[in-house]
Amino acid sequence: MDKNNVLKGGEFIIKDVAAEEVFIPENFDEEQQMIAQTCDDFLEAEIFPNLDRIDAQEAGLMRELIQKAGELGLLGISIPEEYDGFGQSFVTSMLASEAMGAGHSFSVAYSAHTGIGSMPLVYYGNEEQKQRYLPKLATGEWAAAYCLTEPNAGSDANSGKTQAILSEDGSHYILNGQKMWITNGGFADLLTVFAKIGNDRVYSAFLVESNWDGVVINPEEKKMGIKGSSTVQLFFNDVKVPVENLIAKQGQGFRIALNILHMGRIKLGAAVLGSAKRTITQSINYARERKQFGTEIANFAAIKFKLAQQTIRTWVTESAVYRISDNIDKTKEELMAEGMDRENAAIEAIAQYAIEDAAMKVFGSETLDYVVDEGVQIFGGMGFSAEMPVDRAYRDSRINRIFEGTNEINRLLISETLIKKGPKVGINFKEEYEKIVSQADSFVAAHVDETDPLKIMRSFVKKAKTLGLYTIGAFLEKNPKGFVEEQEIMSALSDIIMAIYTTESAVLRTEKIMALKSFEETEYHRAMSETYLYDSSFKMKKSAYDIVGSSLKGEELCNALRIIDSLTIYKPINVKENHRFIANKLIEENKYCF
Repeated sequence: MDKNNVLKGGEFIIKDVAAEEVFIPENFDEEQQMIAQTCDDFLEAEIFPNLDRIDAQEAGLMRELIQKAGELGLLGISIPEEYDGFGQSFVTSMLASEAMGAGHSFSVAYSAHTGIGSMPLVYYGNEEQKQRYLPKLATGEWAAAYCLTEPNAGSDANSGKTQAILSEDGSHYILNGQKMWITNGGFADLLTVFAKIGNDRVYSAFLVESNWDGVVINPEEKKMGIKGSSTVQLFFNDVKVPVENLIAKQGQGFRIALNILHMGRIKLGAAVLGSAKRTITQSINYARERKQFGTEIANFAAIKFKLAQQTIRTWVTESAVYRISDNIDKTKEELMAEGMDRENAAIEAIAQYAIEDAAMKVFGSETLDYVVDEGVQIFGGMGFSAEMPVDRAYRDSRINRIFEGTNEINRLLISETLIKKGPKVGINFKEEYEKIVSQADSFVAAHVDETDPLKIMRSFVKKAKTLGLYTIGAFLEKNPKGFVEEQEIMSALSDIIMAIYTTESAVLRTEKIMALKSFEETEYHRAMSETYLYDSSFKMKKSAYDIVGSSLKGEELCNALRIIDSLTIYKPINVKENHRFIANKLIEENKYCF
Protein backbone atom coordinates (compact mmCIF):
# COMPACT_ATOMS: atom_id res chain seq x y z
CA MET A 1 0.00 0.00 0.00
CA ASP A 2 1.27 3.45 -0.86
CA LYS A 3 1.92 5.51 2.27
CA ASN A 4 -0.56 8.13 1.11
CA ASN A 5 -3.32 5.50 1.19
CA VAL A 6 -2.79 4.54 4.83
CA LEU A 7 -5.49 6.47 6.65
CA LYS A 8 -4.43 8.33 9.74
CA GLY A 9 -6.39 7.87 12.93
CA GLY A 10 -9.92 9.22 12.56
CA GLU A 11 -9.62 9.94 8.83
CA PHE A 12 -12.05 7.14 8.00
CA ILE A 13 -14.94 9.51 8.68
CA ILE A 14 -14.02 11.73 5.75
CA LYS A 15 -11.91 9.60 3.40
CA ASP A 16 -12.71 6.51 1.38
CA VAL A 17 -10.48 3.48 1.08
CA ALA A 18 -10.37 0.83 -1.62
CA ALA A 19 -11.08 -2.78 -0.66
CA GLU A 20 -7.77 -4.00 -2.06
CA GLU A 21 -5.97 -1.71 0.37
CA VAL A 22 -7.35 -3.30 3.54
CA PHE A 23 -6.20 -6.43 5.32
CA ILE A 24 -8.80 -9.11 5.99
CA PRO A 25 -8.51 -12.37 7.97
CA GLU A 26 -8.69 -14.29 4.71
CA ASN A 27 -5.19 -12.84 4.01
CA PHE A 28 -3.44 -14.60 6.91
CA ASP A 29 -0.33 -16.35 5.61
CA GLU A 30 0.84 -19.87 6.47
CA GLU A 31 3.15 -18.77 9.29
CA GLN A 32 0.40 -16.76 10.95
CA GLN A 33 -2.00 -19.67 10.68
CA MET A 34 0.61 -21.96 12.24
CA ILE A 35 1.02 -19.61 15.20
CA ALA A 36 -2.75 -19.53 15.69
CA GLN A 37 -2.86 -23.32 15.47
CA THR A 38 -0.12 -23.60 18.11
CA CYS A 39 -2.23 -21.40 20.39
CA ASP A 40 -5.30 -23.55 19.71
CA ASP A 41 -3.36 -26.74 20.41
CA PHE A 42 -2.01 -25.31 23.67
CA LEU A 43 -5.52 -24.42 24.84
CA GLU A 44 -6.83 -27.88 23.94
CA ALA A 45 -3.97 -29.66 25.71
CA GLU A 46 -3.31 -27.47 28.75
CA ILE A 47 -6.22 -25.11 29.40
CA PHE A 48 -9.61 -26.57 28.51
CA PRO A 49 -9.06 -29.85 30.42
CA ASN A 50 -8.05 -27.84 33.50
CA LEU A 51 -10.59 -25.00 33.61
CA ASP A 52 -12.02 -26.07 36.98
CA ARG A 53 -8.54 -26.38 38.49
CA ILE A 54 -7.65 -22.96 37.12
CA ASP A 55 -10.82 -21.34 38.49
CA ALA A 56 -10.13 -22.95 41.88
CA GLN A 57 -6.74 -21.17 41.78
CA GLU A 58 -4.81 -24.33 42.46
CA ALA A 59 -1.49 -23.24 43.91
CA GLY A 60 1.19 -22.73 41.28
CA LEU A 61 -0.97 -23.90 38.36
CA MET A 62 -1.39 -20.58 36.50
CA ARG A 63 2.29 -19.79 36.91
CA GLU A 64 3.15 -23.22 35.51
CA LEU A 65 0.85 -22.69 32.53
CA ILE A 66 2.43 -19.31 31.77
CA GLN A 67 5.83 -21.00 31.76
CA LYS A 68 4.60 -23.75 29.43
CA ALA A 69 3.29 -21.10 27.04
CA GLY A 70 6.73 -19.50 27.17
CA GLU A 71 8.44 -22.77 26.33
CA LEU A 72 6.34 -22.92 23.15
CA GLY A 73 7.35 -19.38 22.23
CA LEU A 74 3.86 -17.98 22.77
CA LEU A 75 4.99 -15.27 25.20
CA GLY A 76 7.60 -13.80 22.89
CA ILE A 77 5.57 -13.11 19.74
CA SER A 78 5.90 -9.31 20.16
CA ILE A 79 9.34 -9.33 21.81
CA PRO A 80 12.29 -8.63 19.45
CA GLU A 81 14.42 -11.59 18.41
CA GLU A 82 17.55 -10.25 20.12
CA TYR A 83 15.78 -10.77 23.45
CA ASP A 84 14.69 -14.37 22.70
CA GLY A 85 11.38 -13.33 21.16
CA PHE A 86 10.06 -13.62 17.61
CA GLY A 87 9.50 -9.97 16.68
CA GLN A 88 6.29 -10.67 14.79
CA SER A 89 4.00 -8.08 13.22
CA PHE A 90 1.19 -6.41 15.12
CA VAL A 91 -1.38 -8.32 13.05
CA THR A 92 0.27 -11.59 14.09
CA SER A 93 0.27 -10.61 17.75
CA MET A 94 -3.42 -9.77 17.42
CA LEU A 95 -4.12 -13.19 15.91
CA ALA A 96 -2.39 -14.82 18.88
CA SER A 97 -4.46 -12.65 21.22
CA GLU A 98 -7.62 -13.80 19.45
CA ALA A 99 -6.70 -17.47 19.69
CA MET A 100 -5.74 -17.22 23.36
CA GLY A 101 -8.88 -15.17 24.04
CA ALA A 102 -10.85 -18.42 24.16
CA GLY A 103 -8.88 -19.48 27.25
CA HIS A 104 -11.08 -17.86 29.93
CA SER A 105 -8.99 -16.92 33.00
CA PHE A 106 -5.79 -18.05 31.34
CA SER A 107 -6.37 -15.58 28.52
CA VAL A 108 -6.40 -12.77 31.09
CA ALA A 109 -3.10 -13.90 32.59
CA TYR A 110 -1.59 -14.35 29.12
CA SER A 111 -2.76 -10.94 27.90
CA ALA A 112 -1.51 -9.19 31.02
CA HIS A 113 1.91 -10.82 30.71
CA THR A 114 2.43 -10.36 26.97
CA GLY A 115 0.72 -6.98 26.73
CA ILE A 116 0.68 -4.45 29.55
CA GLY A 117 3.19 -6.51 31.56
CA SER A 118 5.94 -6.76 28.94
CA MET A 119 5.35 -3.95 26.46
CA PRO A 120 6.32 -0.98 28.67
CA LEU A 121 9.77 -2.54 28.82
CA VAL A 122 9.82 -3.37 25.10
CA TYR A 123 8.77 0.13 24.05
CA TYR A 124 10.38 2.32 26.70
CA GLY A 125 13.12 0.34 28.43
CA ASN A 126 16.80 1.03 27.85
CA GLU A 127 19.16 -1.58 26.45
CA GLU A 128 20.46 -2.72 29.84
CA GLN A 129 16.93 -3.16 31.19
CA LYS A 130 15.86 -5.12 28.13
CA GLN A 131 18.89 -7.42 28.26
CA ARG A 132 18.28 -8.08 31.94
CA TYR A 133 14.55 -8.80 31.87
CA LEU A 134 13.09 -9.41 28.40
CA PRO A 135 14.60 -12.88 27.75
CA LYS A 136 13.12 -14.07 31.05
CA LEU A 137 9.69 -12.69 30.10
CA ALA A 138 9.86 -14.12 26.57
CA THR A 139 10.62 -17.64 27.76
CA GLY A 140 8.26 -17.66 30.74
CA GLU A 141 11.08 -17.94 33.27
CA TRP A 142 9.56 -14.79 34.77
CA ALA A 143 5.98 -13.53 34.75
CA ALA A 144 4.98 -9.87 34.48
CA ALA A 145 2.32 -7.56 35.93
CA TYR A 146 1.33 -3.92 35.45
CA CYS A 147 0.61 -1.79 38.52
CA LEU A 148 -1.34 1.39 37.79
CA THR A 149 -4.73 1.40 39.56
CA GLU A 150 -5.08 2.54 43.17
CA PRO A 151 -8.08 2.58 45.56
CA ASN A 152 -8.86 6.21 44.71
CA ALA A 153 -7.33 6.30 41.23
CA GLY A 154 -9.21 4.19 38.69
CA SER A 155 -10.38 5.97 35.54
CA ASP A 156 -8.55 9.07 36.80
CA ALA A 157 -5.32 7.11 36.93
CA ASN A 158 -2.96 10.06 37.41
CA SER A 159 -4.57 10.94 40.74
CA GLY A 160 -2.70 8.09 42.42
CA LYS A 161 -0.70 8.63 45.61
CA THR A 162 2.11 6.07 45.28
CA GLN A 163 5.35 7.96 45.75
CA ALA A 164 9.05 7.45 45.06
CA ILE A 165 11.66 9.50 46.95
CA LEU A 166 15.25 9.63 45.74
CA SER A 167 17.67 8.46 48.41
CA GLU A 168 20.25 10.89 49.80
CA ASP A 169 23.11 9.15 47.99
CA GLY A 170 21.12 9.13 44.73
CA SER A 171 21.47 5.36 44.25
CA HIS A 172 17.86 4.33 44.60
CA TYR A 173 14.26 5.45 45.03
CA ILE A 174 12.25 4.63 48.16
CA LEU A 175 8.86 3.47 46.96
CA ASN A 176 5.71 3.67 49.10
CA GLY A 177 2.10 3.14 48.10
CA GLN A 178 -0.71 0.76 47.28
CA LYS A 179 -1.96 -0.73 44.01
CA MET A 180 -5.13 -2.73 43.47
CA TRP A 181 -6.76 -4.99 40.86
CA ILE A 182 -3.32 -6.13 39.76
CA THR A 183 -3.63 -9.00 37.27
CA ASN A 184 -0.89 -11.64 37.75
CA GLY A 185 0.08 -9.81 40.94
CA GLY A 186 -0.03 -12.96 43.04
CA PHE A 187 2.76 -14.68 41.12
CA ALA A 188 4.48 -12.07 38.92
CA ASP A 189 8.25 -11.71 39.21
CA LEU A 190 8.53 -8.32 37.51
CA LEU A 191 6.19 -5.40 38.17
CA THR A 192 5.85 -2.19 36.19
CA VAL A 193 4.89 0.26 38.94
CA PHE A 194 3.69 3.82 38.40
CA ALA A 195 4.57 6.36 41.10
CA LYS A 196 5.22 10.08 41.48
CA ILE A 197 8.77 11.11 42.22
CA GLY A 198 8.88 13.59 45.07
CA ASN A 199 6.31 16.33 44.50
CA ASP A 200 5.78 15.57 40.81
CA ARG A 201 2.23 15.94 39.54
CA VAL A 202 2.60 13.14 37.02
CA TYR A 203 3.74 9.55 37.19
CA SER A 204 7.08 7.98 36.49
CA ALA A 205 7.43 4.25 35.80
CA PHE A 206 9.67 1.74 37.58
CA LEU A 207 10.67 -1.89 37.15
CA VAL A 208 10.24 -3.59 40.52
CA GLU A 209 11.11 -7.20 41.33
CA SER A 210 8.41 -8.73 43.50
CA ASN A 211 10.86 -10.49 45.85
CA TRP A 212 12.44 -7.22 46.99
CA ASP A 213 12.05 -6.26 50.63
CA GLY A 214 8.92 -4.23 51.30
CA VAL A 215 6.76 -5.67 48.51
CA VAL A 216 3.66 -7.11 50.19
CA ILE A 217 1.13 -9.20 48.27
CA ASN A 218 -2.43 -9.36 49.62
CA PRO A 219 -4.63 -12.47 49.32
CA GLU A 220 -6.41 -13.12 46.04
CA GLU A 221 -9.60 -11.14 45.37
CA LYS A 222 -12.90 -13.04 45.06
CA LYS A 223 -14.41 -12.13 41.70
CA MET A 224 -17.62 -12.59 39.72
CA GLY A 225 -15.76 -14.03 36.75
CA ILE A 226 -12.23 -14.77 35.52
CA LYS A 227 -11.92 -16.53 38.86
CA GLY A 228 -8.72 -18.30 37.91
CA SER A 229 -6.75 -15.14 37.13
CA SER A 230 -4.62 -13.74 39.91
CA THR A 231 -5.97 -10.37 41.09
CA VAL A 232 -4.47 -8.84 44.20
CA GLN A 233 -3.61 -5.66 46.03
CA LEU A 234 0.08 -4.86 46.32
CA PHE A 235 1.69 -2.71 48.98
CA PHE A 236 5.09 -1.08 48.66
CA ASN A 237 6.63 -0.28 52.03
CA ASP A 238 9.97 1.52 51.73
CA VAL A 239 10.95 -0.59 48.73
CA LYS A 240 14.42 0.29 47.47
CA VAL A 241 14.30 0.59 43.68
CA PRO A 242 17.70 1.12 41.98
CA VAL A 243 17.79 4.32 39.93
CA GLU A 244 18.66 2.26 36.87
CA ASN A 245 15.17 0.68 37.12
CA LEU A 246 13.43 3.93 36.20
CA ILE A 247 11.80 3.40 32.80
CA ALA A 248 12.44 6.21 30.32
CA LYS A 249 12.70 9.58 32.08
CA GLN A 250 11.22 11.13 35.19
CA GLY A 251 7.66 12.27 34.64
CA GLN A 252 7.07 10.15 31.53
CA GLY A 253 5.10 7.46 33.34
CA PHE A 254 1.66 8.85 32.58
CA ARG A 255 2.50 9.02 28.88
CA ILE A 256 3.71 5.44 29.07
CA ALA A 257 0.53 4.38 30.85
CA LEU A 258 -1.74 6.05 28.29
CA ASN A 259 0.08 4.56 25.32
CA ILE A 260 0.11 1.09 26.85
CA LEU A 261 -3.64 1.44 27.47
CA HIS A 262 -4.15 2.21 23.76
CA MET A 263 -2.42 -1.08 23.00
CA GLY A 264 -4.40 -2.92 25.67
CA ARG A 265 -7.67 -1.68 24.19
CA ILE A 266 -7.05 -2.87 20.66
CA LYS A 267 -5.62 -6.18 21.96
CA LEU A 268 -8.82 -6.71 23.94
CA GLY A 269 -10.76 -6.21 20.72
CA ALA A 270 -8.95 -9.26 19.36
CA ALA A 271 -9.11 -11.35 22.54
CA VAL A 272 -12.91 -11.23 22.71
CA LEU A 273 -13.08 -12.83 19.25
CA GLY A 274 -11.66 -16.10 20.52
CA SER A 275 -14.21 -16.32 23.29
CA ALA A 276 -17.08 -15.28 21.01
CA LYS A 277 -16.29 -17.89 18.38
CA ARG A 278 -15.95 -20.63 20.98
CA THR A 279 -19.27 -19.66 22.59
CA ILE A 280 -21.02 -19.63 19.19
CA THR A 281 -19.71 -23.12 18.46
CA GLN A 282 -20.93 -24.33 21.87
CA SER A 283 -24.32 -22.74 21.20
CA ILE A 284 -24.58 -24.51 17.84
CA ASN A 285 -23.51 -27.85 19.32
CA TYR A 286 -26.12 -27.63 22.07
CA ALA A 287 -28.87 -26.48 19.69
CA ARG A 288 -28.26 -29.59 17.59
CA GLU A 289 -28.28 -31.90 20.63
CA ARG A 290 -31.26 -30.50 22.51
CA LYS A 291 -34.68 -31.69 21.33
CA GLN A 292 -38.06 -30.18 22.11
CA PHE A 293 -41.44 -30.84 20.50
CA GLY A 294 -39.87 -33.74 18.66
CA THR A 295 -37.09 -31.85 16.88
CA GLU A 296 -33.69 -30.26 17.48
CA ILE A 297 -34.04 -26.71 18.75
CA ALA A 298 -31.58 -25.74 16.00
CA ASN A 299 -34.54 -26.12 13.65
CA PHE A 300 -36.50 -23.34 15.36
CA ALA A 301 -36.39 -19.98 13.60
CA ALA A 302 -35.99 -18.08 16.88
CA ILE A 303 -32.82 -20.05 17.66
CA LYS A 304 -31.51 -19.53 14.14
CA PHE A 305 -31.98 -15.79 14.57
CA LYS A 306 -29.82 -15.83 17.70
CA LEU A 307 -27.08 -17.93 16.10
CA ALA A 308 -27.01 -15.65 13.07
CA GLN A 309 -26.87 -12.47 15.14
CA GLN A 310 -24.08 -13.85 17.33
CA THR A 311 -22.13 -14.62 14.17
CA ILE A 312 -22.81 -11.38 12.33
CA ARG A 313 -21.61 -9.23 15.23
CA THR A 314 -18.51 -11.37 15.75
CA TRP A 315 -17.66 -11.34 12.04
CA VAL A 316 -18.03 -7.56 11.86
CA THR A 317 -15.84 -7.11 14.94
CA GLU A 318 -13.19 -9.31 13.36
CA SER A 319 -13.33 -7.33 10.12
CA ALA A 320 -12.72 -4.04 11.90
CA VAL A 321 -10.08 -5.36 14.32
CA TYR A 322 -7.75 -6.70 11.63
CA ARG A 323 -8.29 -3.72 9.36
CA ILE A 324 -6.96 -1.35 12.01
CA SER A 325 -4.23 -3.78 13.09
CA ASP A 326 -2.80 -3.76 9.59
CA ASN A 327 -2.95 0.05 9.53
CA ILE A 328 -0.86 0.04 12.71
CA ASP A 329 1.74 -2.22 11.08
CA LYS A 330 1.94 -0.07 7.96
CA THR A 331 2.15 3.17 9.94
CA LYS A 332 4.99 1.67 11.98
CA GLU A 333 6.81 0.80 8.75
CA GLU A 334 6.35 4.35 7.47
CA LEU A 335 7.70 5.88 10.67
CA MET A 336 10.74 3.60 10.63
CA ALA A 337 11.38 4.49 6.98
CA GLU A 338 11.38 8.15 8.06
CA GLY A 339 14.11 7.41 10.61
CA MET A 340 12.22 6.61 13.82
CA ASP A 341 13.55 3.69 15.85
CA ARG A 342 11.55 0.46 16.03
CA GLU A 343 10.17 0.89 19.53
CA ASN A 344 9.06 4.50 19.18
CA ALA A 345 7.57 3.73 15.77
CA ALA A 346 5.53 0.87 17.25
CA ILE A 347 4.06 2.81 20.13
CA GLU A 348 3.50 5.92 17.99
CA ALA A 349 1.63 3.84 15.42
CA ILE A 350 -0.67 2.39 18.07
CA ALA A 351 -1.26 5.83 19.61
CA GLN A 352 -2.01 7.25 16.15
CA TYR A 353 -5.18 5.15 16.16
CA ALA A 354 -6.40 5.96 19.65
CA ILE A 355 -9.93 6.50 18.32
CA GLU A 356 -10.06 3.14 16.57
CA ASP A 357 -8.30 1.39 19.49
CA ALA A 358 -10.98 2.57 21.90
CA ALA A 359 -13.75 1.79 19.42
CA MET A 360 -12.61 -1.82 19.07
CA LYS A 361 -12.45 -2.20 22.85
CA VAL A 362 -16.01 -0.93 23.29
CA PHE A 363 -17.51 -2.64 20.25
CA GLY A 364 -15.71 -5.93 20.86
CA SER A 365 -16.55 -6.18 24.54
CA GLU A 366 -20.22 -5.42 23.86
CA THR A 367 -20.26 -7.95 21.03
CA LEU A 368 -18.97 -10.65 23.36
CA ASP A 369 -21.48 -9.72 26.04
CA TYR A 370 -24.25 -10.14 23.46
CA VAL A 371 -22.85 -13.48 22.28
CA VAL A 372 -22.54 -15.02 25.74
CA ASP A 373 -25.92 -13.69 26.86
CA GLU A 374 -27.64 -15.26 23.86
CA GLY A 375 -25.52 -18.36 24.43
CA VAL A 376 -27.09 -18.77 27.86
CA GLN A 377 -30.52 -18.23 26.30
CA ILE A 378 -29.94 -20.90 23.67
CA PHE A 379 -28.96 -23.34 26.41
CA GLY A 380 -32.19 -22.40 28.18
CA GLY A 381 -32.54 -23.68 31.74
CA MET A 382 -29.30 -25.62 31.39
CA GLY A 383 -27.54 -22.36 30.57
CA PHE A 384 -28.15 -21.28 34.14
CA SER A 385 -26.37 -24.37 35.43
CA ALA A 386 -22.74 -24.09 36.46
CA GLU A 387 -22.19 -27.42 34.73
CA MET A 388 -22.58 -25.86 31.29
CA PRO A 389 -19.70 -24.03 29.53
CA VAL A 390 -21.74 -20.89 28.89
CA ASP A 391 -21.88 -20.27 32.64
CA ARG A 392 -18.16 -19.57 32.73
CA ALA A 393 -18.24 -17.68 29.42
CA TYR A 394 -21.06 -15.42 30.67
CA ARG A 395 -19.31 -14.53 33.92
CA ASP A 396 -15.88 -14.12 32.38
CA SER A 397 -17.16 -11.78 29.67
CA ARG A 398 -18.46 -9.11 32.00
CA ILE A 399 -15.07 -7.70 33.00
CA ASN A 400 -14.23 -6.69 29.43
CA ARG A 401 -16.51 -3.66 29.56
CA ILE A 402 -14.48 -2.47 32.57
CA PHE A 403 -10.95 -3.54 31.59
CA GLU A 404 -8.63 -0.99 29.93
CA GLY A 405 -10.88 1.90 30.92
CA THR A 406 -14.63 1.46 31.25
CA ASN A 407 -16.72 1.57 28.09
CA GLU A 408 -18.20 4.83 29.35
CA ILE A 409 -14.75 6.42 29.55
CA ASN A 410 -13.80 5.00 26.16
CA ARG A 411 -16.97 6.30 24.53
CA LEU A 412 -16.12 9.79 25.75
CA LEU A 413 -12.56 9.33 24.51
CA ILE A 414 -13.68 8.31 21.00
CA SER A 415 -15.77 11.40 20.27
CA GLU A 416 -13.59 13.86 22.18
CA THR A 417 -10.43 12.66 20.44
CA LEU A 418 -12.05 12.86 17.02
CA ILE A 419 -13.38 16.37 17.64
CA LYS A 420 -10.00 17.59 18.86
CA LYS A 421 -7.93 15.67 16.32
CA GLY A 422 -10.15 16.42 13.32
CA PRO A 423 -8.60 19.77 12.36
CA LYS A 424 -5.12 18.22 12.58
CA VAL A 425 -5.97 15.68 9.89
CA GLY A 426 -7.84 18.12 7.67
CA ILE A 427 -11.39 17.77 8.98
CA ASN A 428 -13.18 21.11 9.39
CA PHE A 429 -16.39 20.12 11.14
CA LYS A 430 -17.92 23.59 10.84
CA GLU A 431 -17.43 23.70 7.08
CA GLU A 432 -18.67 20.14 6.62
CA TYR A 433 -21.78 20.89 8.67
CA GLU A 434 -22.58 24.07 6.78
CA LYS A 435 -22.09 22.31 3.43
CA ILE A 436 -24.48 19.52 4.43
CA VAL A 437 -27.08 22.03 5.68
CA SER A 438 -26.85 23.97 2.40
CA GLN A 439 -27.50 20.76 0.49
CA ALA A 440 -30.38 19.62 2.69
CA ASP A 441 -32.99 19.96 -0.04
CA SER A 442 -31.06 17.63 -2.29
CA PHE A 443 -30.90 14.84 0.25
CA VAL A 444 -33.14 12.02 -0.88
CA ALA A 445 -32.72 8.30 -0.71
CA ALA A 446 -29.86 7.61 -3.07
CA HIS A 447 -30.90 5.58 -6.09
CA VAL A 448 -28.73 2.52 -6.49
CA ASP A 449 -28.95 -0.58 -8.59
CA GLU A 450 -31.23 -2.78 -6.53
CA THR A 451 -29.75 -5.90 -8.09
CA ASP A 452 -26.30 -5.03 -6.77
CA PRO A 453 -26.16 -5.38 -2.95
CA LEU A 454 -22.58 -4.10 -2.91
CA LYS A 455 -23.62 -0.77 -4.46
CA ILE A 456 -26.39 -0.46 -1.88
CA MET A 457 -23.93 -1.10 0.94
CA ARG A 458 -21.33 1.31 -0.43
CA SER A 459 -23.98 3.99 -0.78
CA PHE A 460 -25.06 3.54 2.82
CA VAL A 461 -21.49 3.80 4.14
CA LYS A 462 -21.07 7.07 2.25
CA LYS A 463 -24.30 8.42 3.76
CA ALA A 464 -23.23 7.20 7.21
CA LYS A 465 -20.04 9.26 6.98
CA THR A 466 -22.10 12.29 6.00
CA LEU A 467 -24.34 11.62 9.00
CA GLY A 468 -21.31 11.49 11.28
CA LEU A 469 -19.98 14.81 10.04
CA TYR A 470 -23.43 16.37 10.24
CA THR A 471 -24.19 15.27 13.82
CA ILE A 472 -20.76 16.33 15.07
CA GLY A 473 -21.16 19.70 13.36
CA ALA A 474 -24.69 20.22 14.68
CA PHE A 475 -23.52 19.40 18.19
CA LEU A 476 -20.48 21.72 18.03
CA GLU A 477 -22.62 24.51 16.56
CA LYS A 478 -24.54 24.63 19.85
CA ASN A 479 -21.72 23.50 22.14
CA PRO A 480 -18.51 25.03 20.74
CA LYS A 481 -16.57 24.94 24.02
CA GLY A 482 -18.27 22.92 26.73
CA PHE A 483 -18.88 19.84 24.62
CA VAL A 484 -16.82 17.50 26.84
CA GLU A 485 -19.34 17.93 29.65
CA GLU A 486 -22.24 16.75 27.47
CA GLN A 487 -21.47 13.11 28.16
CA GLU A 488 -24.75 11.61 26.98
CA ILE A 489 -24.36 13.30 23.59
CA MET A 490 -20.68 12.48 23.36
CA SER A 491 -21.57 8.82 23.89
CA ALA A 492 -24.23 8.97 21.18
CA LEU A 493 -21.70 10.52 18.80
CA SER A 494 -19.30 7.69 19.58
CA ASP A 495 -21.95 5.12 18.75
CA ILE A 496 -22.33 6.72 15.32
CA ILE A 497 -18.55 6.87 14.86
CA MET A 498 -18.21 3.18 15.75
CA ALA A 499 -21.06 2.28 13.40
CA ILE A 500 -19.34 4.12 10.55
CA TYR A 501 -16.07 2.28 11.07
CA THR A 502 -17.61 -1.16 11.54
CA THR A 503 -20.07 -0.89 8.64
CA GLU A 504 -17.32 0.24 6.30
CA SER A 505 -15.01 -2.54 7.53
CA ALA A 506 -17.69 -5.16 6.87
CA VAL A 507 -18.34 -3.85 3.36
CA LEU A 508 -14.64 -3.63 2.50
CA ARG A 509 -14.08 -7.19 3.69
CA THR A 510 -17.05 -8.43 1.68
CA GLU A 511 -15.87 -6.61 -1.43
CA LYS A 512 -12.35 -7.99 -1.10
CA ILE A 513 -13.65 -11.54 -0.56
CA MET A 514 -15.79 -11.15 -3.68
CA ALA A 515 -12.62 -10.45 -5.64
CA LEU A 516 -11.08 -13.68 -4.32
CA LYS A 517 -14.00 -16.10 -4.57
CA SER A 518 -16.96 -16.92 -6.77
CA PHE A 519 -20.26 -15.09 -6.41
CA GLU A 520 -21.88 -18.14 -4.83
CA GLU A 521 -19.07 -18.53 -2.27
CA THR A 522 -19.58 -14.98 -1.01
CA GLU A 523 -23.34 -15.14 -0.44
CA TYR A 524 -22.94 -15.60 3.29
CA HIS A 525 -20.59 -12.63 3.62
CA ARG A 526 -22.98 -10.41 1.68
CA ALA A 527 -25.86 -11.55 3.86
CA MET A 528 -23.94 -10.78 7.04
CA SER A 529 -22.86 -7.36 5.80
CA GLU A 530 -26.21 -6.18 4.53
CA THR A 531 -27.98 -7.42 7.66
CA TYR A 532 -25.50 -5.57 9.86
CA LEU A 533 -25.83 -2.38 7.82
CA TYR A 534 -29.63 -2.63 7.88
CA ASP A 535 -29.61 -3.01 11.68
CA SER A 536 -27.05 -0.20 12.04
CA SER A 537 -29.18 2.22 10.03
CA PHE A 538 -31.84 2.25 12.74
CA LYS A 539 -29.33 2.47 15.58
CA MET A 540 -27.55 5.38 13.92
CA LYS A 541 -30.86 7.14 13.34
CA LYS A 542 -31.76 6.78 17.02
CA SER A 543 -28.36 8.17 18.13
CA ALA A 544 -28.62 11.08 15.67
CA TYR A 545 -32.14 11.91 16.88
CA ASP A 546 -30.83 11.96 20.45
CA ILE A 547 -28.07 14.38 19.47
CA VAL A 548 -30.11 16.94 17.54
CA GLY A 549 -33.09 16.59 19.86
CA SER A 550 -30.85 17.72 22.71
CA SER A 551 -29.36 20.66 20.77
CA LEU A 552 -31.96 22.03 18.36
CA LYS A 553 -35.55 23.30 18.46
CA GLY A 554 -38.38 24.33 16.14
CA GLU A 555 -37.79 24.54 12.42
CA GLU A 556 -34.07 23.91 12.89
CA LEU A 557 -34.88 20.60 14.56
CA CYS A 558 -37.40 19.65 11.86
CA ASN A 559 -34.81 20.29 9.15
CA ALA A 560 -32.25 18.25 11.07
CA LEU A 561 -34.62 15.30 11.40
CA ARG A 562 -35.32 15.45 7.68
CA ILE A 563 -31.59 15.29 6.93
CA ILE A 564 -31.09 12.42 9.35
CA ASP A 565 -33.99 10.47 7.87
CA SER A 566 -32.53 10.77 4.39
CA LEU A 567 -29.06 9.70 5.54
CA THR A 568 -30.20 6.62 7.45
CA ILE A 569 -32.52 5.06 4.87
CA TYR A 570 -31.54 1.52 3.97
CA LYS A 571 -33.34 -0.53 1.37
CA PRO A 572 -35.56 -3.10 3.16
CA ILE A 573 -34.05 -6.59 3.17
CA ASN A 574 -35.43 -10.01 3.91
CA VAL A 575 -34.03 -10.29 7.41
CA LYS A 576 -35.85 -13.54 8.02
CA GLU A 577 -34.21 -15.29 5.08
CA ASN A 578 -30.79 -13.77 5.80
CA HIS A 579 -30.76 -15.00 9.37
CA ARG A 580 -31.94 -18.46 8.38
CA PHE A 581 -29.45 -18.64 5.52
CA ILE A 582 -26.50 -17.82 7.81
CA ALA A 583 -27.72 -20.07 10.63
CA ASN A 584 -28.27 -23.04 8.32
CA LYS A 585 -24.61 -22.87 7.29
CA LEU A 586 -23.52 -22.77 10.92
CA ILE A 587 -25.74 -25.72 11.77
CA GLU A 588 -24.48 -27.68 8.77
CA GLU A 589 -20.85 -27.11 9.82
CA ASN A 590 -21.71 -27.53 13.53
CA LYS A 591 -19.30 -24.71 14.41
CA TYR A 592 -18.48 -21.05 13.82
CA CYS A 593 -17.28 -21.32 10.23
CA PHE A 594 -16.74 -17.81 8.88
